[in-house]
Amino acid sequence: MTADKIDNSQRNAAKVAGIAGVLSFALVVFGNYVLLSPLIIPRNAADTARNILAHQTQFRLALTCFIAYGVGTVVLLTALYVILAPINRGLALAGALFRLVFAMLWLIAPINSLGALRLLGDMTYLQAFEPERLQALARLQIAGSFDDYYVGLPFFGLAATVCAYLWLKSKFIPRWLSIFGVIASAWCVLCAFVYLIFPHFNAIVNDYIFDSPMAIFELIVSFWLLFKGLSPQSEPSI
Repeated sequence: MTADKIDNSQRNAAKVAGIAGVLSFALVVFGNYVLLSPLIIPRNAADTARNILAHQTQFRLALTCFIAYGVGTVVLLTALYVILAPINRGLALAGALFRLVFAMLWLIAPINSLGALRLLGDMTYLQAFEPERLQALARLQIAGSFDDYYVGLPFFGLAATVCAYLWLKSKFIPRWLSIFGVIASAWCVLCAFVYLIFPHFNAIVNDYIFDSPMAIFELIVSFWLLFKGLSPQSEPSI
């Protein structure tokens, strides 16, 4: 494929991918770090429960942000498939499916959190349990979201690795950015699998370092697609 053969559907998909990538990133960061994290007290189920009950709207808004992130991920994977399928349809499909699996696993987190909210409710059948036990169960439900993410992370990393390789082959974005993406995403896949086998691995490598390089790559690509599009001057080739 050459630059003059980039069609309008790919150019439009690049804009959609840029918007979806940037908005999804903003939503998940806002939902997690601004709305949800202040309510979660580490190793204290009682205070966490009180915070959630006192700020139910904030808690539900965080879950809405996470659901919107899942929607954005589906939009993004569709747009990326349109852009990258002409380079290698099989790999583009694999990347889209990996990202779809991640999106589905990600959406389990809001389900767990809604379960936690139900445990902290005032339904009659909950009176069969002591408040402290319900608080502990609710905290366990929320903690399950952490596991959902790390089970999905290898799929996210594989999706990003495949896409970064296709970006490199296409030359639609700068070569240095594609190479950084391949390395950062493959690193994420490695860390995710090692962490699942050895749960104390994050004592050696901070868990933020697992996926932060890959997240930076994806964010830069989103901004590039939004403002630069598929650059003809790159002279892409198969």
